[in-house]
Amino acid sequence: MNSKSCFIPFNSPAEHIALPEKFTFPFYYQPHPIAILAANQLQAYLETQADFEHNFGIDEHQEGLVIGKMFGVLVVQNQAGELGFLAAFSGKLGNSNHHEGFVPPVFDMLAEDGFFNQGALELNEINARTRELEGSTEYEKHKIILAELKKLADRMIELRRQSRVENRKWRKELRIASETANNGVLPKETEDKIFQHSLQDRYEFNQISTEWRDKVAKQQEIVDRFENEIAALKKARKEKSNDLQKKLFDQYHFLNQLGETKSVWEIFQDHVQKDPPAGAGECAAPKLLHYAYENKLKPIALAEFWWGTSPKSEIKAHGNFYPACRGKCEPILGHMLKGLAVDDNPMLENPAVGKSLPIVFEDEHIIVVNKPTEFLSVPGKTISDSVYTRIQHQYPTATGPLIIHRLDMSTSGILLLAKTKKAHKYLQYQFIHRTVKKTYIALLDGNLEHDSGMIDLPLRVDIDDRPRQLVCYEHGKPAQTEWKVLARENGKTRVQFHPITGRTHQLRVHAAHHAGLGTPIMGDDLYGSKSNRLHLHAASLTFRHPETKEEITVEATPKF
Repeated sequence: MNSKSCFIPFNSPAEHIALPEKFTFPFYYQPHPIAILAANQLQAYLETQADFEHNFGIDEHQEGLVIGKMFGVLVVQNQAGELGFLAAFSGKLGNSNHHEGFVPPVFDMLAEDGFFNQGALELNEINARTRELEGSTEYEKHKIILAELKKLADRMIELRRQSRVENRKWRKELRIASETANNGVLPKETEDKIFQHSLQDRYEFNQISTEWRDKVAKQQEIVDRFENEIAALKKARKEKSNDLQKKLFDQYHFLNQLGETKSVWEIFQDHVQKDPPAGAGECAAPKLLHYAYENKLKPIALAEFWWGTSPKSEIKAHGNFYPACRGKCEPILGHMLKGLAVDDNPMLENPAVGKSLPIVFEDEHIIVVNKPTEFLSVPGKTISDSVYTRIQHQYPTATGPLIIHRLDMSTSGILLLAKTKKAHKYLQYQFIHRTVKKTYIALLDGNLEHDSGMIDLPLRVDIDDRPRQLVCYEHGKPAQTEWKVLARENGKTRVQFHPITGRTHQLRVHAAHHAGLGTPIMGDDLYGSKSNRLHLHAASLTFRHPETKEEITVEATPKF
């Protein structure tokens, strides 16, 4: 890694490894052996290097902010036919974009005399002024005065309103008494007195209301001066930030195999997501491919891995391989892979081909199937074959919407369907009100220390990398799971899950996240490591039958 060139020769023999016929499909892949060899060499360097300081959280004695990092390797062939690889990191490393042996950024946003740093300084000044105003004692004092003044005004106006009600009552009693005393006739002087009293009453109420509202309005003007300035600063910051981001994205120009160049901004304008997310263009994969094209190196295979402590919200295990993120990289890599022979997208292949759909219970109202792993519950964007379409074809006269709940494609087990609208409505009510009892069996990739417990981690989708989920206490939806150990076997743990809520990937995230069980489910290719299958099975479902109203339990034993 001390070579001045970014082309790194292999330390160990690679001639025995057959090269792939096509380039890696970056969004779902099993690393090729040649890419694993390159990654191992880079990881060995990271474990011993002294070229830069960065706290990955691996050494508990190292000081500084802990930040794990995504690294990438791109196996390439130079024009002399020599095989080697390129290395890159996402974002910055050790507060720098440049490190010897790693490909440089496509655009160095951290350059001292660059527009981005100058723009960042201006934004920081706006932020500082905004914080100064929001936290000023004068602003806080006037807000308190305004709040107290509003309360006092409301109280004084209400007292005068109550007095007016009493006055109206007095006038009514006076009218009745006067008419009674004068054989039902109201004397002119009494009528005038009541009229004048009413006018005076209304005038005083309006005067008091106007006086207090004027006081409140004057104090509101003082507070508004602060808030208008704060709002103007925030608006200016947003506009400057947007302009700075657009200018920044215009600087990132990426090549492809055909020699075509496009900026990140141009690339995203042709995509559904028009505005590039923050950090687009800084990921490892685009940096690696751009350098290869720029230096006439032939891309052979790609792999990316996480190095360091997992982030608080995401699930990234130290040393594990991960696909490129979709939110930032899919549009960019879509442009960069043009003209390159790439592996087929496995997500376009129907994994349910040749698989049967066993029915474990059926009557004229419901159907219960034992869904195989890698089998969609409902049609997807590109694959229509699913439990829904199979049952719809098998029962063409069924009147119900059929699907009541879903299982992830990779999860096997019990799935309940309704044949009639009446049954669907009754069963759906039970799912909505969480009276259905669900039991899952999972095999975890490690030994758990404790025997049972409750996991409570709110979840939301990772908008930059769908369909992955994040633990998020600010915007996440509540998610709770009860669990208990069934057995410990050969370094694995068989667990029973009882999900109280039913969030997307809930059990998978609760198992893998460090604040949950910290042990991913075997074969979880999103939050753990690939295996022959995802070892998660919906083992039983307890619900009330839509016709008999009796509580029934349907079970299916997992095949792992």
